[in-house]
Amino acid sequence: MADDAILILTTGGTIDKVYFDALSAYQIGEATVTGILEMGRVTRPFVVEEVMRKDSLDVTDGDRARIVEHVARSSAHRVVVTHGTDTMTETARALRTVPGKVIVLVGALTPARFAQSDAAFNLGMAFAAVQVAQPGVYITMSGSVFPEGAVVKDRAAGAFTVGG
Repeated sequence: MADDAILILTTGGTIDKVYFDALSAYQIGEATVTGILEMGRVTRPFVVEEVMRKDSLDVTDGDRARIVEHVARSSAHRVVVTHGTDTMTETARALRTVPGKVIVLVGALTPARFAQSDAAFNLGMAFAAVQVAQPGVYITMSGSVFPEGAVVKDRAAGAFTVGG
């Protein structure tokens, strides 16, 4: 991987959910990240690697360890992790053990395949934040960049807010 390329790790979550019809359960589909960035005409080099395809409620401590290991052993200094929103803050907390890298977690409250999804906006924010932030772990959701440990998901409001 080129030294300046941004590593994007996909783990599943709502951003990649597919609903076949109103009577079907969702499935985690192919990652949507590449298509979103191509639509945005992103020219900055990036590499997409799939780590898993899970709803974040199903992400275990072992899965989090796998994500941390993947980030730690990568030569990339800038890493974006797509992740389900329900346990995103837990994975962010686990990633703070990786020193010297800018790590940004991002997801969506509505699947990227839906017309009115927040996925493209959130991913764009993550892609920008990972380029300018100081080393550390961040979450980009709801129009904000939050340092790890200073954010909570407010389910009632359908947004991420300062807290933690």
